[in-house]
Amino acid sequence: MNKKFTAVRLACAFAIAILLTVIIIFSISNEPGTAIYNLFLGPLQSKRHLFDVFASSIPLMFTGLALGLVFKSGNFSMIADASLYTGGVIAAAIAIMIPLPMIIHPIVIFIVAALIGGVIGSIPAILKVKFKANELVTSLMFNYVFFYLGIYTVNRFFVDREAGTFASLKYSPTATLGNMLSGTKLHWGFVIAIVVVILLYLLVYKTKFGYEIRISGSNPEFAKYSGINTSRVIILTQVIAGAVAGLGGAVEQLGMYQRFNWQDSPSYAWDGVIIAILSGNNPKFVPFAAFFLAYIRVGADLMSRRSDVQNELVSIVQAVLILFITAERFMAGWKQRQEAKKVLKEEA
Repeated sequence: MNKKFTAVRLACAFAIAILLTVIIIFSISNEPGTAIYNLFLGPLQSKRHLFDVFASSIPLMFTGLALGLVFKSGNFSMIADASLYTGGVIAAAIAIMIPLPMIIHPIVIFIVAALIGGVIGSIPAILKVKFKANELVTSLMFNYVFFYLGIYTVNRFFVDREAGTFASLKYSPTATLGNMLSGTKLHWGFVIAIVVVILLYLLVYKTKFGYEIRISGSNPEFAKYSGINTSRVIILTQVIAGAVAGLGGAVEQLGMYQRFNWQDSPSYAWDGVIIAILSGNNPKFVPFAAFFLAYIRVGADLMSRRSDVQNELVSIVQAVLILFITAERFMAGWKQRQEAKKVLKEEA
């Protein structure tokens, strides 16, 4: 019943979000048909646009996995932004400064970025365990610290002074990830993201530590009385989440860019919150949630270029989805009626 209710509830939330979007477009646009067509069907018009969706979903998958894992443990750290951004800076530094053979070069970068990301991810967790500091507050503060530290590092050691804008020197060709399909932006980082999805699913649902994560998140008091070291779970979970985000930052840099030019904070962690909510903190649903978010964003970009509706409309879709998915009373009456019918049927 719970699975059926979740599916129906999610479908209704999507339907309401789409309906409201269509109503808003008709109320503000002089060419609503063109806007709606490009928003919902634009990404399917060409191979390039469709695979742009897959490419755009890659960093969303990494941050969705990281945030979903943190939320699964009952914590609310947003340090994934700092881990992802620093992972990108680490990728740039090694890709520029350390010459290595092809294949080995990106592997070394991924390992170092994941390790540094894990260390950064542990900071709010340690502060929470040792000093009872709120992990949401400390993580948001440290996001700014590591963002400006990254900007300083690139500007001090790797910046290309001849470039017309903020950008690092070009990466070594041995460090970059190749495209999976010619004529598209889809790179081999997509395969890495899927592998991480599988590994995290196995970790959360097929291991003892995964059981400890789920119990600590759903009932921390019971977890303590059961002998689970909740402090250890909190720290290790956020270390793993930080490592995933750090890896995601490196993958995004080596797959999509030839030089580091993230002058503004990517803020993928906030997208990760949306992905985590849509996927129910379950790693196996993260690729689908990431694909959906990437799809409507690519569609919104096409809509803004081909009609008089701006792509900020996507924020309305996201907000409505989060509102209805997180609202506990949404369709609660329908669930109660279905459960009552089931009880009456069994008694009869």
